Amino acid sequence: QERLWYLDQLEPGDVAYVVSLALRLEGPLDRASLERALQEIVRRHEVLRTTFISASGKAVQVVHPEMTITLPVTSLTEVDGEAQELRLRSELAAESGRSFDLAEGPLCRARLFALAPERHVLSLSIHHIVSDAWSAGVVSRELAALYEAFSQGRPSPLPELPLQYADYAAWQRGWLSGEALEAQIAYWKTRLEGAPRALDLPADRPRPPVPTHRGSRRGFALTPDLSRALIELG
Repeated sequence: QERLWYLDQLEPGDVAYVVSLALRLEGPLDRASLERALQEIVRRHEVLRTTFISASGKAVQVVHPEMTITLPVTSLTEVDGEAQELRLRSELAAESGRSFDLAEGPLCRARLFALAPERHVLSLSIHHIVSDAWSAGVVSRELAALYEAFSQGRPSPLPELPLQYADYAAWQRGWLSGEALEAQIAYWKTRLEGAPRALDLPADRPRPPVPTHRGSRRGFALTPDLSRALIELG
């Protein structure tokens, strides 16, 4: 969290660390229960109610007792077929391209896209300072359990959390000190001795002074033999 806060100080509004998740929802949708489920997840996990301010040049967590997450709805029902899918992908990219204010919060947001009366896509965007890929799985599982319960008029089936992420972070900070910290530093100094300061790959244009994070993806298939060899090497 300190590292991500520091990077945000260098480049405020950078969206490189926005974790995005999109869930396709099929069938009749109870929007009120879905919004209630999202709000319950924010209540359960205090890290989702946390903002980060600067105190004497250092990051300080502020855990808010309450924080509201809304669920705005965007209708894409006026288009269909391939045009609808292209519009959806454009809207999802725009959602993931919106920045967060780490000092103001909330550091998670949701938007519902209506494709048809019984077809929706739920977009969730969370800053990496309070989430990661593993956390996205936790959110998905809890959202499914809470929505099922609330839409049937039942209370939350999830037990209260005995520990919060800040408890784990405090334990890790306490452990990573003294001899444990020195051992870790010594290990990596040895492993990285002589490593290049930057990986200067041959490129068709010079490295920019400030990263833009604007890239693209290229897909290709590997043969089964090459795949096995790469797995064995890894």
